[in-house]
Amino acid sequence: QVQLVESGGGLVQVGGSLRLSCAASGRTFSGYAMGWFRQAPGKEREFVAAINWSSGSIYYADSVKARFTISRDNVKNTVYLQMNNLKREDTAVYYCAARYGGITTRITTWNDYWGQGTQVTVSS
Repeated sequence: QVQLVESGGGLVQVGGSLRLSCAASGRTFSGYAMGWFRQAPGKEREFVAAINWSSGSIYYADSVKARFTISRDNVKNTVYLQMNNLKREDTAVYYCAARYGGITTRITTWNDYWGQGTQVTVSS
């Protein structure tokens, strides 16, 4: 069965760092873009970052630019999200997703595979 499994979430203080991982399995993901999304309490799910197959195209939401870094290891079929200088507003469940083709910020176009999410809580 094809699945994406996120890990690395947890509780961290403001200004701290976390590294999220998303391990893909069950098939080859050649040609697939990978993305990170998050959903905070009481808010809609929002785009965070995305990276294409070759890592030649990367895009970040303005809210995380210069603080978060997305990367991928295609040999391991894993995508990462390095989160630095975390703020309370970053508290959310973080999801990874995969879609065949290029990157996009439109969540409705990420219609291939989704993980179950990992909780990130940033406290003072």
